[in-house]
Amino acid sequence: MGKRSRQRGRAQELRAPTTAYEHADHGVLELRGAMSPGTRRAYAALPARTREDAWHRAVEFLFERLAARWSVAGVDYERQAELLARFRMASADERAWIRDVVREHVADQFPELDAP
Repeated sequence: MGKRSRQRGRAQELRAPTTAYEHADHGVLELRGAMSPGTRRAYAALPARTREDAWHRAVEFLFERLAARWSVAGVDYERQAELLARFRMASADERAWIRDVVREHVADQFPELDAP
């Protein structure tokens, strides 16, 4: 089997379902509805020095693992590096919205995890 044949099969790979969360000012954020057991273990083992540090680490960790797409002001961010860079430059209001969305999503999709 050649390289092209292997690549054709990638289009048929299963993808985790996503849920879209929309905000008039902050755009549309799509989060994945599946998380691997390894990611769940890594989330549970996150180190924290202070309560605020724990919150920031947890939100960024979950955003990095769950964000599938974020459309802001007509610009789509889909690649993981782009999503994380956009998250890191988000305003305080955007971060607060993302935190609330991640909390809601984790509570709905992963009730066994402690939401940040």
